[in-house]
Amino acid sequence: MALAIYKPGQGYWTRVMSAIGAATLVLTGVGWLWAQFQMWFSGSENLIYYQGGMAVGMIVFFGALLYWLLNKPRIADFMIATEAEMKKVNWPTRREVIGSTWIVICGAMLMAGWLWVFNLVFGWFFLQIDILEG
Repeated sequence: MALAIYKPGQGYWTRVMSAIGAATLVLTGVGWLWAQFQMWFSGSENLIYYQGGMAVGMIVFFGALLYWLLNKPRIADFMIATEAEMKKVNWPTRREVIGSTWIVICGAMLMAGWLWVFNLVFGWFFLQIDILEG
């Protein structure tokens, strides 16, 4: 049972989303290395084989590493506990989110206005005492 999933069915979404995030990072790295191989082996007639081998090798290696990590008991138990805690969270309603968003936007605009006024006042003051040149 070396390839069995530790506690299957528990922490499913946490594991899936972690795997998607890690896969995104790996595929981004593969894309970057693909372009680097074009520069490093530009004159080679076997360029596509080098690039393909590198891509397959990295995807297989990091896929196996991710599978192993997500099935380690300590990490899997942490993800299971995280998902259980997230189910206990009291999520805000759509109306509360919209109201809070407007408060943040208005607060940021008010703060920007105050900072603009202070900037003008300090600029005028420093012009008057000849610290700034006009």
